[in-house]
Amino acid sequence: MKTIEYLKGDATRPASEGNAIIVHICNDIGGGGKGFVMAISGKWKEPEAAYRKWFESKEHFGLGEIQMVQVEEGLWICNMVGQHKTISKSGGKPPIRYDAVEQCLEKLAAEALQRNASVHMPRIGCGLAGAKWEQIEPIIQRTLLKNNIEVYVYDL
Repeated sequence: MKTIEYLKGDATRPASEGNAIIVHICNDIGGGGKGFVMAISGKWKEPEAAYRKWFESKEHFGLGEIQMVQVEEGLWICNMVGQHKTISKSGGKPPIRYDAVEQCLEKLAAEALQRNASVHMPRIGCGLAGAKWEQIEPIIQRTLLKNNIEVYVYDL
């Protein structure tokens, strides 16, 4: 089984050859504007626009769902709905939903295999969403690594 490759650097700049998918966690209330999404939106406008349109349409939108947005040749952003509300709207409880993250990563595994793509991410959910990496890492192992997908995790 593959292992996660930990790198120092910027997750918006995949450090591998070939097709790549950059992953991040979105909330289920159609908003954004804090955390890693700022780096994505600073580089590409399409992922945020697609996410907001998806939210408004309500079509297949909700916890555990993903949206693939191509931003360059061989490069996609995966919007993963793995967070319920935001910390300020959830009564101080962490908004991360581990079961939804797992559902998202299972769907992402199929997308990565179909595109023959590696997966790149910061420590998803461990910032404003309040996740603990010790709980996210095993989910990545059960979903992506189990399917022999290359996974790169970036620390700035």
